[in-house]
Amino acid sequence: MAKDPVCGMEVDEDEAAATSEHMGKTFYFCAEACKEKFEEDPMKYMKMEKKRGCC
Repeated sequence: MAKDPVCGMEVDEDEAAATSEHMGKTFYFCAEACKEKFEEDPMKYMKMEKKRGCC
């Protein structure tokens, strides 16, 4: 399981609605809309992920 960096939802990597590669890492999303938000400003969501204590 992976965490959608935009909404925080748990996402099964095999069934993710969308994925995106950034800085050599694959991100998984519950919906295409979350992927679009992430791709507008990936660093914003990567910072949020660190604040949540992930990675």
